[in-house]
Amino acid sequence: MAWNEPGGNGNNQDPWSGGGNRGGGGNRGGEGPPDLDEALRKLQEKLNGIFGGGGSGSGSSSGKGSSLGTGGILLLIAGLLVVWAAMGFYTVNEQERVVILRLGKFHDTQLPGLRWNPPLIDQRFPVNVTQVRSKDHRALMLTEDENIVEVGLKVQYRVTDPQSYVLKVRDPEISLGHATESALRHVVGTSEMHFILTEGRELLATDVQNRLQAYMDSYGTGLRISKVNIESTSAPTQVQSAFDDVIKAREDEQRVKNEAESYANGIVPEARGKAQRMLEEANAYREEVVAKAQGEADRFSKLQTEYAKAPVVTRERMYLDAVSSVLANSSKVLMDVEGGNNIMYLPLDQIVNRRGGGGEINLGGSSSLDSRSVDAVADEVIERLRRRQSTIRREER
Repeated sequence: MAWNEPGGNGNNQDPWSGGGNRGGGGNRGGEGPPDLDEALRKLQEKLNGIFGGGGSGSGSSSGKGSSLGTGGILLLIAGLLVVWAAMGFYTVNEQERVVILRLGKFHDTQLPGLRWNPPLIDQRFPVNVTQVRSKDHRALMLTEDENIVEVGLKVQYRVTDPQSYVLKVRDPEISLGHATESALRHVVGTSEMHFILTEGRELLATDVQNRLQAYMDSYGTGLRISKVNIESTSAPTQVQSAFDDVIKAREDEQRVKNEAESYANGIVPEARGKAQRMLEEANAYREEVVAKAQGEADRFSKLQTEYAKAPVVTRERMYLDAVSSVLANSSKVLMDVEGGNNIMYLPLDQIVNRRGGGGEINLGGSSSLDSRSVDAVADEVIERLRRRQSTIRREER
Protein backbone atom coordinates (compact mmCIF):
# COMPACT_ATOMS: atom_id res chain seq x y z
CA MET A 1 0.00 0.00 0.00
CA ALA A 2 1.30 3.49 -0.88
CA TRP A 3 2.47 5.78 1.89
CA ASN A 4 -0.15 8.43 1.13
CA GLU A 5 -3.14 6.16 0.66
CA PRO A 6 -6.03 6.45 3.16
CA GLY A 7 -6.21 3.75 5.72
CA GLY A 8 -2.57 3.16 5.96
CA ASN A 9 -2.96 1.82 9.48
CA GLY A 10 -1.68 5.07 10.92
CA ASN A 11 1.80 4.39 9.53
CA ASN A 12 3.02 7.55 7.86
CA GLN A 13 5.29 6.38 5.03
CA ASP A 14 6.28 9.90 3.89
CA PRO A 15 9.84 9.48 2.52
CA TRP A 16 10.75 13.13 3.42
CA SER A 17 9.60 12.83 6.99
CA GLY A 18 12.39 10.65 8.24
CA GLY A 19 10.24 7.82 9.50
CA GLY A 20 7.17 9.90 10.35
CA ASN A 21 8.99 12.39 12.59
CA ARG A 22 8.70 15.83 10.92
CA GLY A 23 8.40 17.97 13.97
CA GLY A 24 10.77 20.53 15.30
CA GLY A 25 12.33 22.33 12.52
CA GLY A 26 14.36 19.87 10.57
CA ASN A 27 15.32 16.30 10.06
CA ARG A 28 16.92 15.62 13.36
CA GLY A 29 15.45 12.20 13.62
CA GLY A 30 15.75 11.10 9.99
CA GLU A 31 17.97 11.13 6.88
CA GLY A 32 15.81 13.21 4.45
CA PRO A 33 17.00 16.38 2.69
CA PRO A 34 17.30 19.57 4.80
CA ASP A 35 14.59 22.15 4.87
CA LEU A 36 15.04 24.97 2.25
CA ASP A 37 14.18 27.71 4.70
CA GLU A 38 16.68 26.34 7.16
CA ALA A 39 19.41 26.33 4.49
CA LEU A 40 18.71 29.95 3.50
CA ARG A 41 18.76 31.03 7.13
CA LYS A 42 22.15 29.44 7.71
CA LEU A 43 23.60 31.06 4.59
CA GLN A 44 22.37 34.48 5.73
CA GLU A 45 23.93 33.98 9.15
CA LYS A 46 27.28 33.15 7.61
CA LEU A 47 27.19 36.25 5.40
CA ASN A 48 26.22 38.40 8.39
CA GLY A 49 29.16 36.99 10.29
CA ILE A 50 31.54 37.87 7.42
CA PHE A 51 30.27 41.47 6.96
CA GLY A 52 29.74 42.27 10.65
CA GLY A 53 26.12 41.15 11.10
CA GLY A 54 24.87 39.78 14.41
CA GLY A 55 24.05 36.24 15.20
CA SER A 56 20.71 34.74 16.08
CA GLY A 57 19.98 37.09 19.01
CA SER A 58 16.95 39.12 19.93
CA GLY A 59 14.45 40.46 17.46
CA SER A 60 16.05 43.89 17.18
CA SER A 61 19.50 42.38 16.80
CA SER A 62 18.23 40.12 14.07
CA GLY A 63 16.75 43.07 12.19
CA LYS A 64 19.99 45.04 12.41
CA GLY A 65 22.08 42.05 11.31
CA SER A 66 19.77 41.47 8.38
CA SER A 67 20.21 45.09 7.26
CA LEU A 68 23.99 44.89 7.53
CA GLY A 69 24.01 41.62 5.62
CA THR A 70 22.10 43.14 2.70
CA GLY A 71 24.56 46.07 2.53
CA GLY A 72 27.49 43.64 2.52
CA ILE A 73 26.01 41.72 -0.36
CA LEU A 74 25.55 44.93 -2.33
CA LEU A 75 29.12 45.97 -1.53
CA LEU A 76 30.38 42.59 -2.68
CA ILE A 77 28.43 42.87 -5.90
CA ALA A 78 29.79 46.39 -6.49
CA GLY A 79 33.36 45.16 -5.93
CA LEU A 80 32.86 42.34 -8.36
CA LEU A 81 31.48 44.80 -10.91
CA VAL A 82 34.54 47.03 -10.52
CA VAL A 83 36.90 44.11 -10.99
CA TRP A 84 34.90 42.93 -13.99
CA ALA A 85 35.00 46.39 -15.58
CA ALA A 86 38.73 46.75 -14.93
CA MET A 87 39.38 43.48 -16.68
CA GLY A 88 37.93 44.93 -19.89
CA PHE A 89 40.63 47.60 -20.45
CA TYR A 90 43.50 46.83 -22.83
CA THR A 91 45.90 48.60 -25.19
CA VAL A 92 46.17 48.03 -28.95
CA ASN A 93 49.69 48.54 -30.38
CA GLU A 94 50.44 50.50 -33.53
CA GLN A 95 51.28 47.31 -35.39
CA GLU A 96 48.05 45.56 -34.39
CA ARG A 97 44.37 45.50 -35.14
CA VAL A 98 41.97 43.68 -32.79
CA VAL A 99 38.95 41.79 -34.11
CA ILE A 100 36.07 41.84 -31.58
CA LEU A 101 33.45 39.08 -31.36
CA ARG A 102 30.46 39.84 -29.14
CA LEU A 103 28.65 36.71 -28.06
CA GLY A 104 30.30 34.86 -30.93
CA LYS A 105 29.34 37.38 -33.64
CA PHE A 106 31.62 39.91 -35.33
CA HIS A 107 31.24 43.31 -33.69
CA ASP A 108 34.13 45.61 -34.62
CA THR A 109 37.82 45.93 -35.55
CA GLN A 110 39.67 48.00 -32.96
CA LEU A 111 42.36 50.49 -34.02
CA PRO A 112 45.50 51.33 -31.97
CA GLY A 113 44.94 53.01 -28.60
CA LEU A 114 43.38 52.32 -25.16
CA ARG A 115 40.25 50.22 -25.60
CA TRP A 116 37.57 48.62 -23.42
CA ASN A 117 35.31 45.69 -24.04
CA PRO A 118 33.07 43.84 -21.59
CA PRO A 119 34.87 40.73 -20.35
CA LEU A 120 33.28 37.32 -20.74
CA ILE A 121 31.01 38.82 -23.37
CA ASP A 122 33.48 39.97 -26.05
CA GLN A 123 36.34 37.94 -27.47
CA ARG A 124 39.50 39.70 -28.67
CA PHE A 125 41.75 38.47 -31.52
CA PRO A 126 44.82 40.73 -32.00
CA VAL A 127 46.42 40.59 -35.47
CA ASN A 128 49.77 42.16 -36.49
CA VAL A 129 49.17 43.93 -39.81
CA THR A 130 52.66 45.41 -40.37
CA GLN A 131 54.87 42.37 -39.89
CA VAL A 132 56.17 40.86 -43.13
CA ARG A 133 55.99 37.11 -42.70
CA SER A 134 57.64 34.47 -44.84
CA LYS A 135 56.94 30.89 -45.79
CA ASP A 136 59.38 28.50 -47.47
CA HIS A 137 58.30 25.91 -49.99
CA ARG A 138 60.23 23.28 -51.96
CA ALA A 139 58.89 20.56 -54.25
CA LEU A 140 59.66 18.32 -57.24
CA MET A 141 57.54 19.20 -60.26
CA LEU A 142 56.99 18.07 -63.84
CA THR A 143 57.67 20.58 -66.60
CA GLU A 144 55.92 20.98 -69.94
CA ASP A 145 58.60 18.95 -71.76
CA GLU A 146 58.16 16.10 -69.23
CA ASN A 147 61.29 16.73 -67.19
CA ILE A 148 61.47 16.88 -63.41
CA VAL A 149 62.86 19.94 -61.66
CA GLU A 150 63.19 20.84 -58.01
CA VAL A 151 62.05 24.37 -57.20
CA GLY A 152 62.58 26.15 -53.89
CA LEU A 153 60.93 29.48 -53.17
CA LYS A 154 60.10 31.85 -50.33
CA VAL A 155 56.77 33.71 -50.10
CA GLN A 156 56.70 37.00 -48.20
CA TYR A 157 53.28 38.23 -47.12
CA ARG A 158 51.41 40.30 -44.55
CA VAL A 159 47.85 40.63 -43.22
CA THR A 160 45.80 43.42 -44.79
CA ASP A 161 42.27 42.38 -43.76
CA PRO A 162 42.19 41.26 -40.09
CA GLN A 163 38.48 40.37 -40.18
CA SER A 164 38.89 37.97 -43.10
CA TYR A 165 42.12 36.61 -41.62
CA VAL A 166 40.40 35.72 -38.32
CA LEU A 167 36.89 34.70 -39.41
CA LYS A 168 36.74 33.50 -43.02
CA VAL A 169 39.52 30.88 -43.04
CA ARG A 170 40.29 28.51 -40.18
CA ASP A 171 44.09 28.48 -40.79
CA PRO A 172 45.26 31.01 -43.42
CA GLU A 173 48.90 29.79 -43.29
CA ILE A 174 47.89 26.26 -44.24
CA SER A 175 45.73 27.64 -47.04
CA LEU A 176 48.70 29.72 -48.20
CA GLY A 177 50.90 26.62 -48.35
CA HIS A 178 48.35 24.70 -50.41
CA ALA A 179 47.80 27.66 -52.74
CA THR A 180 51.55 28.08 -53.19
CA GLU A 181 51.89 24.44 -54.19
CA SER A 182 49.02 24.77 -56.68
CA ALA A 183 50.28 28.03 -58.24
CA LEU A 184 53.85 26.77 -58.55
CA ARG A 185 52.81 23.50 -60.16
CA HIS A 186 50.59 25.32 -62.63
CA VAL A 187 53.35 27.73 -63.73
CA VAL A 188 56.11 25.10 -63.85
CA GLY A 189 53.82 22.70 -65.69
CA THR A 190 53.36 25.22 -68.50
CA SER A 191 57.10 26.02 -68.86
CA GLU A 192 60.05 24.13 -70.28
CA MET A 193 62.90 22.92 -68.12
CA HIS A 194 65.59 24.95 -69.92
CA PHE A 195 63.58 28.13 -69.38
CA ILE A 196 63.13 27.40 -65.66
CA LEU A 197 66.78 26.52 -65.04
CA THR A 198 68.24 29.54 -66.88
CA GLU A 199 66.72 32.90 -67.65
CA GLY A 200 63.11 32.18 -66.67
CA ARG A 201 63.45 32.36 -62.88
CA GLU A 202 62.38 36.00 -62.59
CA LEU A 203 59.38 35.51 -64.86
CA LEU A 204 58.52 32.34 -62.96
CA ALA A 205 58.45 34.25 -59.67
CA THR A 206 56.21 36.96 -61.14
CA ASP A 207 53.71 34.44 -62.53
CA VAL A 208 53.58 32.51 -59.26
CA GLN A 209 53.02 35.71 -57.26
CA ASN A 210 50.14 36.87 -59.48
CA ARG A 211 48.43 33.49 -59.44
CA LEU A 212 48.97 33.05 -55.68
CA GLN A 213 47.47 36.48 -54.95
CA ALA A 214 44.42 35.56 -57.03
CA TYR A 215 44.00 32.41 -54.95
CA MET A 216 44.29 34.34 -51.67
CA ASP A 217 41.69 36.86 -52.81
CA SER A 218 39.25 34.16 -53.86
CA TYR A 219 39.72 32.29 -50.56
CA GLY A 220 39.20 35.48 -48.54
CA THR A 221 42.27 34.96 -46.34
CA GLY A 222 43.00 38.68 -45.92
CA LEU A 223 46.65 38.14 -46.96
CA ARG A 224 48.64 40.29 -49.39
CA ILE A 225 51.61 38.65 -51.15
CA SER A 226 54.53 41.08 -51.00
CA LYS A 227 57.19 39.11 -52.86
CA VAL A 228 57.92 35.65 -54.23
CA ASN A 229 61.62 34.79 -54.42
CA ILE A 230 62.78 31.78 -56.42
CA GLU A 231 65.73 30.65 -54.31
CA SER A 232 66.79 27.63 -56.37
CA THR A 233 65.85 25.69 -59.49
CA SER A 234 67.73 22.50 -60.15
CA ALA A 235 67.40 19.02 -61.48
CA PRO A 236 66.89 16.08 -59.13
CA THR A 237 69.95 14.99 -57.20
CA GLN A 238 70.19 11.69 -59.06
CA VAL A 239 70.82 13.39 -62.42
CA GLN A 240 72.39 16.64 -61.23
CA SER A 241 75.82 15.89 -62.73
CA ALA A 242 74.34 15.30 -66.18
CA PHE A 243 72.36 18.52 -65.95
CA ASP A 244 75.49 20.38 -64.88
CA ASP A 245 77.21 19.20 -68.05
CA VAL A 246 74.26 20.33 -70.13
CA ILE A 247 74.22 23.74 -68.47
CA LYS A 248 77.98 24.09 -68.99
CA ALA A 249 77.60 23.25 -72.67
CA ARG A 250 74.86 25.84 -73.02
CA GLU A 251 77.01 28.43 -71.28
CA ASP A 252 79.87 27.64 -73.65
CA GLU A 253 77.47 28.00 -76.55
CA GLN A 254 76.35 31.37 -75.29
CA ARG A 255 79.95 32.46 -74.73
CA VAL A 256 80.92 31.51 -78.30
CA LYS A 257 77.89 33.36 -79.62
CA ASN A 258 78.86 36.46 -77.66
CA GLU A 259 82.43 36.27 -78.98
CA ALA A 260 81.15 35.91 -82.54
CA GLU A 261 78.82 38.85 -82.11
CA SER A 262 81.65 40.90 -80.63
CA TYR A 263 83.89 40.04 -83.58
CA ALA A 264 81.11 40.87 -86.03
CA ASN A 265 80.47 44.16 -84.25
CA GLY A 266 84.16 45.01 -84.67
CA ILE A 267 84.58 43.87 -88.30
CA VAL A 268 81.37 45.11 -89.88
CA PRO A 269 81.75 48.78 -88.83
CA GLU A 270 85.40 48.72 -89.90
CA ALA A 271 84.48 47.29 -93.31
CA ARG A 272 81.73 49.85 -93.69
CA GLY A 273 84.19 52.59 -92.77
CA LYS A 274 86.68 51.39 -95.37
CA ALA A 275 83.96 51.18 -98.00
CA GLN A 276 82.83 54.68 -97.17
CA ARG A 277 86.43 55.93 -97.32
CA MET A 278 86.90 54.35 -100.75
CA LEU A 279 83.70 55.97 -101.93
CA GLU A 280 84.87 59.33 -100.65
CA GLU A 281 88.26 58.90 -102.28
CA ALA A 282 86.63 57.94 -105.58
CA ASN A 283 84.36 60.96 -105.40
CA ALA A 284 87.32 63.17 -104.60
CA TYR A 285 89.33 61.71 -107.48
CA ARG A 286 86.41 62.24 -109.79
CA GLU A 287 86.08 65.85 -108.69
CA GLU A 288 89.82 66.33 -109.08
CA VAL A 289 89.92 64.85 -112.59
CA VAL A 290 86.92 66.83 -113.72
CA ALA A 291 88.32 70.03 -112.25
CA LYS A 292 91.73 69.36 -113.80
CA ALA A 293 90.18 68.64 -117.17
CA GLN A 294 88.14 71.80 -116.99
CA GLY A 295 91.26 73.73 -116.02
CA GLU A 296 93.24 72.27 -118.90
CA ALA A 297 90.41 73.06 -121.26
CA ASP A 298 90.28 76.66 -120.00
CA ARG A 299 94.10 76.92 -120.26
CA PHE A 300 94.04 75.60 -123.80
CA SER A 301 91.35 78.07 -124.77
CA LYS A 302 93.32 80.96 -123.31
CA LEU A 303 96.56 79.69 -124.90
CA GLN A 304 94.87 79.47 -128.26
CA THR A 305 93.82 83.06 -127.95
CA GLU A 306 97.39 84.14 -127.15
CA TYR A 307 98.81 81.95 -129.93
CA ALA A 308 96.55 83.67 -132.45
CA LYS A 309 97.97 87.01 -131.33
CA ALA A 310 101.72 86.01 -131.41
CA PRO A 311 102.36 82.58 -132.90
CA VAL A 312 106.18 82.62 -132.88
CA VAL A 313 106.61 83.83 -129.32
CA THR A 314 103.91 81.54 -128.04
CA ARG A 315 105.39 78.55 -129.85
CA GLU A 316 108.86 79.19 -128.44
CA ARG A 317 107.41 79.64 -124.98
CA MET A 318 105.52 76.40 -125.25
CA TYR A 319 108.67 74.64 -126.41
CA LEU A 320 110.70 75.96 -123.51
CA ASP A 321 107.99 74.96 -121.04
CA ALA A 322 107.89 71.45 -122.46
CA VAL A 323 111.66 71.11 -122.35
CA SER A 324 111.72 72.44 -118.77
CA SER A 325 109.10 69.97 -117.66
CA VAL A 326 111.00 67.12 -119.30
CA LEU A 327 114.41 68.10 -117.98
CA ALA A 328 112.98 68.68 -114.48
CA ASN A 329 112.08 64.99 -114.28
CA SER A 330 115.38 63.59 -115.65
CA SER A 331 118.97 63.65 -114.40
CA LYS A 332 120.50 62.66 -117.79
CA VAL A 333 120.08 64.22 -121.22
CA LEU A 334 121.21 62.88 -124.60
CA MET A 335 121.60 65.51 -127.33
CA ASP A 336 122.11 65.00 -131.03
CA VAL A 337 124.22 67.86 -132.39
CA GLU A 338 123.42 69.04 -135.87
CA GLY A 339 126.20 68.18 -138.31
CA GLY A 340 127.82 65.58 -136.09
CA ASN A 341 127.72 61.83 -135.80
CA ASN A 342 128.05 61.53 -132.03
CA ILE A 343 125.41 61.96 -129.42
CA MET A 344 126.37 64.20 -126.56
CA TYR A 345 125.62 62.96 -123.04
CA LEU A 346 124.85 65.56 -120.41
CA PRO A 347 124.96 64.29 -116.77
CA LEU A 348 122.80 66.97 -115.26
CA ASP A 349 123.04 65.65 -111.72
CA GLN A 350 126.84 65.81 -111.75
CA ILE A 351 126.79 69.26 -113.29
CA VAL A 352 124.46 70.47 -110.58
CA ASN A 353 126.58 68.93 -107.82
CA ARG A 354 129.80 70.37 -109.28
CA ARG A 355 128.34 73.84 -109.53
CA GLY A 356 126.94 73.63 -105.97
CA GLY A 357 123.34 74.01 -107.05
CA GLY A 358 120.42 73.30 -104.77
CA GLY A 359 119.07 70.39 -106.74
CA GLU A 360 117.76 67.32 -104.97
CA ILE A 361 118.51 64.09 -106.83
CA ASN A 362 115.81 61.47 -106.26
CA LEU A 363 116.59 57.79 -105.96
CA GLY A 364 114.34 57.12 -108.89
CA GLY A 365 116.63 59.09 -111.21
CA SER A 366 114.65 62.34 -111.26
CA SER A 367 115.78 65.69 -109.81
CA SER A 368 113.92 68.73 -108.63
CA LEU A 369 115.72 71.92 -109.69
CA ASP A 370 115.08 75.49 -108.72
CA SER A 371 115.37 78.43 -111.17
CA ARG A 372 119.03 79.15 -110.42
CA SER A 373 120.03 75.54 -111.00
CA VAL A 374 118.12 75.42 -114.25
CA ASP A 375 119.89 78.58 -115.44
CA ALA A 376 123.30 77.13 -114.49
CA VAL A 377 122.56 73.89 -116.30
CA ALA A 378 121.36 75.79 -119.33
CA ASP A 379 124.57 77.85 -119.37
CA GLU A 380 126.66 74.71 -119.05
CA VAL A 381 124.78 73.04 -121.88
CA ILE A 382 125.15 76.07 -124.13
CA GLU A 383 128.88 76.27 -123.34
CA ARG A 384 129.40 72.63 -124.21
CA LEU A 385 127.46 72.96 -127.40
CA ARG A 386 129.59 75.90 -128.46
CA ARG A 387 132.80 74.03 -127.74
CA ARG A 388 131.54 71.01 -129.55
CA GLN A 389 130.55 73.13 -132.52
CA SER A 390 133.95 74.79 -132.60
CA THR A 391 135.69 71.41 -132.52
CA ILE A 392 133.62 70.16 -135.42
CA ARG A 393 134.40 73.25 -137.51
CA ARG A 394 138.14 72.94 -136.91
CA GLU A 395 138.03 69.29 -137.96
CA GLU A 396 136.21 70.21 -141.14
CA ARG A 397 138.94 72.75 -142.06
